[in-house]
Amino acid sequence: MLSKVTSFALTGLDGVPVEAETDINNGIPSYELVGLPDAAVKESRERVRSALKNSGRKFPLQKITVNLAPADVRKEGSVFDLAIAVGILKATEQLAADCTGIVFLGELALDGALRSVTGILPLLISAKAAGFRKFILPAGNASEASYIEGIEVYAAKSLREVVDHLSGLAPLAPVPVGKYVSGGGACKFDLAYVKGQATAKRALEVAVSGGHNILLIGPPGTGKTMLARCIPAIMPDMTFEEALEVTKIHSVAGILGSGGIVDQRPFRTPHHTATTVSMCGGGTRALKPGEISLAHHGVLFLDELPEYHRSTLEALRQPLEDGVITVTRSGGAVTFPANFMLCASMNPCPCGNYGSADKVCTCTPAAIRKYRSRLSGPLLDRIDIQVEVDSVKYDDLASDCLEEKSEVVKKRVERAREIQRERFTDTRTNADMGERELKAFCALSKECENILRMSFESLKLSARARSRIIKVARTIADMEGAEQIRPEHILEAVSYRRYDNMG
Repeated sequence: MLSKVTSFALTGLDGVPVEAETDINNGIPSYELVGLPDAAVKESRERVRSALKNSGRKFPLQKITVNLAPADVRKEGSVFDLAIAVGILKATEQLAADCTGIVFLGELALDGALRSVTGILPLLISAKAAGFRKFILPAGNASEASYIEGIEVYAAKSLREVVDHLSGLAPLAPVPVGKYVSGGGACKFDLAYVKGQATAKRALEVAVSGGHNILLIGPPGTGKTMLARCIPAIMPDMTFEEALEVTKIHSVAGILGSGGIVDQRPFRTPHHTATTVSMCGGGTRALKPGEISLAHHGVLFLDELPEYHRSTLEALRQPLEDGVITVTRSGGAVTFPANFMLCASMNPCPCGNYGSADKVCTCTPAAIRKYRSRLSGPLLDRIDIQVEVDSVKYDDLASDCLEEKSEVVKKRVERAREIQRERFTDTRTNADMGERELKAFCALSKECENILRMSFESLKLSARARSRIIKVARTIADMEGAEQIRPEHILEAVSYRRYDNMG
């Protein structure tokens, strides 16, 4: 007997339809699984065998051949267990239900229970685009699947429930459609508790308002890390479309929480020992997203920036420009989104006290140059805002007065972002502007051009730095509600580029 059951394989962030063809014939009992399966798929034999027996069904003592078509697509993971089990039941006539048009996803436990799998959201989105509307998957994935409209999702706890549903003995109720509510304001860090640092806070607000990258430079203990952790609290709440994009990435990476959808902007803080692969994505088998993709629509915070491996930092240059990264390995190539805001921090020298008014720097000029030269010019060129974070006086620290709250700053940021949404008719920010948009929206007066020309020559800036100064100036103008960029906007934007040639 021959049966065909549909499942889906995950390739990067896209799903590919897979037909689980099961053929059972008389002969020496055997089980052959073909179709380019990996080790996890091959091991489904024992999981399916035990699950069938412990669910009150028979595992046939015949020659079983399971083909996962198309054969030229690599199959990875345990997502095909349920489809294979249903295929065997149909081929042995233990299940007479018509499974046409139903997609089966899920891992089987030995007792027949259905275990949740990773990557459900991108699989469902791809399957819906391919014309499929009915899905049976583990109950553990129900919340994640509930946010896709226009499909019927049935969540089962066991193989027995799946069989009873298909047979009509105990039909499952469709999973209700979930309602997205942004949790963007739930950040536990607030600018109200950051004492002083008016300049750094202003730079942070400008950076978030325009989606610009920012570098915080200052001695240890001045609040650089705390400032960075406050960024999500002043960022606009994610739209549903942005939340779906982020959830797809986190689902594939296997780090999705129980809520089923990521409702807060990501804040990723990889350690300085992170490898290039962990930062950019890849892997020996499945190509998984890296830290820069997990920070999509959020913040990538690199603390102690010069301590990261040079090759790891240089790998950030292309994603910072393009907002995507293509990971290529021998097994294929996958493009992951990587539209993130980079926030980095560093000390001014190895001991951290260079330029401090309170402490003495013990570093030699050669040691300072060597430390700063760990950051290449092309990388600094892509960081729009570079600001110094000074030490805070004791009286400021001991004061009971609260600073301006994050929610107040967030409202100003949202007003600036609204101007940009109207300008670009989408969710892009000023930092994403190309040369054509710079010409259209960032016209400079003669006075502004003169200021920019003098800065360009005195600071020995690059063409990219010039464009980024104009983008930052456009953001400052948006924050003030100004239609045209004025000289004071250019001057403030230039002041954020003082460390371009710090090496």
